Amino acid sequence: MSEILLIAEQRRGELRPVSLELISAAQGIRRPEDRVAIAVLHERPGSFIEALGFAGVDEIVTVKVATGEFDPDTHEAALAALIGARAPEVVLVPHSVDSFGYAAALAARLSLGLATDVFRLERDAGELVATRGGYGQKVSVEVDFPGRRTVLLAVRSNVFKPPEGRASPPVTEFAAPACRSRTTLEQFIEPPGADDVDMTSAEFILSIGRGIGEEANVETFRELADAVGATLGCSRPIADAGWLPKSRQVGQSGKTATACKLYIAMGVSGAIQHLAGMKHVTTIIAVNSDAGASIFSVATFGIVGDIFEIAEELRRHF
Repeated sequence: MSEILLIAEQRRGELRPVSLELISAAQGIRRPEDRVAIAVLHERPGSFIEALGFAGVDEIVTVKVATGEFDPDTHEAALAALIGARAPEVVLVPHSVDSFGYAAALAARLSLGLATDVFRLERDAGELVATRGGYGQKVSVEVDFPGRRTVLLAVRSNVFKPPEGRASPPVTEFAAPACRSRTTLEQFIEPPGADDVDMTSAEFILSIGRGIGEEANVETFRELADAVGATLGCSRPIADAGWLPKSRQVGQSGKTATACKLYIAMGVSGAIQHLAGMKHVTTIIAVNSDAGASIFSVATFGIVGDIFEIAEELRRHF
């Protein structure tokens, strides 16, 4: 029997959503003989047991450490001991600012296979294959790990849907070794919120891309989204230009339209990064003047035409 070990992530006593996404990610590579355990590191790790009780988890491992907040030295030392004791085949951690502080060092310390920013996991002839972006997300790179007994993968957030079925897996405790940290937490400074929209919970999204031409045209589609009852989203070029907040970006480096049932893409070319955030939606309507745009490869319905003319026609009916 082999093990897939997940490392939950918390911030200020709150479990981060990506922790549950790891559970779903593990199911894609789980074999009948595999078991899935999820570990949480905290000064009071028992407080997270209920939040981690989902179907697909065979065991919750509580790891008591000296601090309630993330510390890279503490995580590296505790996880090195945990991995050494359990010898999992695969370790999944969030691809986050926290894991940046310990994942690479941990992999080097234990001679683990390592891949970061992973957005797809699969087995090919029994061998683990992880897919990540490369060359500024312009290509997808498949990575395998010959000769590695244990592989550490940092999984991109907002790619895998969190599990739904609740469960009560058994809980075990792991005694973390003492560790002297090189850093001291002084205080948290929260960044100002740019927007209050939650793209992951929107059921109807109207998304715009570089085809709108210029920033002044954003308002046209904002009004259209309001008129039809949709949440206004965008592709990466729009967010990078500052025309809409990053919170409205759909795609690999943005949000995944997890709850979306209807997605209208206007002037969106359909780069692989954007498709990763919306191609799973049941009904996709694409409008683009380029008949060869990649967005049409995943669209349920496609319209080759001027997005401004289509937008105006829609406004006449609402």
